[in-house]
Amino acid sequence: MNETRNNWNERYRSGEFDPPDAPSPLVERTIGSLPEGRALDVATGTGRNALFLAEQGYEVDAVDISDEALAIARERADERSLSVNWTRGDLDEHSFPENAYDVVTMSFYRAFDRLPDIKEALAPGGVLLYEHHLRSAESVDRGPSTDRYRLRSNDLLRACLDLTVLQYEEATRTDDEGRTAALTRLVARNSTGGAQRYPEL
Repeated sequence: MNETRNNWNERYRSGEFDPPDAPSPLVERTIGSLPEGRALDVATGTGRNALFLAEQGYEVDAVDISDEALAIARERADERSLSVNWTRGDLDEHSFPENAYDVVTMSFYRAFDRLPDIKEALAPGGVLLYEHHLRSAESVDRGPSTDRYRLRSNDLLRACLDLTVLQYEEATRTDDEGRTAALTRLVARNSTGGAQRYPEL
């Protein structure tokens, strides 16, 4: 854990890794259909999703391995007078409480071995929002340098079929700077049954 934490601390300290301040477009566009209450942001980094959720009135827990990232996140929270429960922890070992969260967000962290525990952290009716980089047959500019940390097509969908999948997509996106990324995005609810309520698209 120490080596991983040190590597991430150095990346944030040097400015090599500087994620955007704005929340994930997936979280921002979905927020109106999410249940209210308690939220968890997994691998929060500098807190862009956690801070947005706090602004929307959620009681937010956010966890990340990097002290440097969390220091930035705390500063940003103080600047906006927002309250977030920041926790430094190794996600390989982190203990997720069961049935605790109405919303769980995770952006660009490959956590498939912990996904069962993360899903169990959803309260009944709770919603998971997960986005990550995909392996691509075409050249892309953003994301991990090797396929080891990218998902294969439909990996995320198959891993969440025990939830009610409300939205799922795999697509290539181009950002404002012209950089391309192959992304998968999922919104899924902790519910079962053949007849349910669904958000309006």
